[in-house]
Amino acid sequence: MPIDRKVARFNRKYANRLVGPLFSRLPGFGKVHHRGRRSGREFATPVKLFRRGEDIVIILPYGPGSDWVRNVLAAGGCEITTRGRRVRAVDPVVFTDDGTTKMPALTRRLLARADARQFLALTPTAPPSRAVR
Repeated sequence: MPIDRKVARFNRKYANRLVGPLFSRLPGFGKVHHRGRRSGREFATPVKLFRRGEDIVIILPYGPGSDWVRNVLAAGGCEITTRGRRVRAVDPVVFTDDGTTKMPALTRRLLARADARQFLALTPTAPPSRAVR
């Protein structure tokens, strides 16, 4: 069972605004830049991510029903800022970990405690550029 939606609402309203600017510069973290499906507004959501081959894999602790995930799936991609670089990523695919997904050991242990087993994989389309924000 993914983390409770109340935690997601709290994080979206308060925590993301505090940690978002810092997280996009730390290894293993990033920010997903996406557009609202209905509003067309731009949003940025802090995320935990890692590389799996060429793909960027984002952890979905609240499940695939989060607005930002639905926005990325509907648009067919997004831009991701990580370590101060911004990349375009396409071909989003939601998948459930069967225990064989290559990921950092500490990340696997923490996710197992939260019972977070769903991920979003995206393929970068171009070399990274310097982040503007």
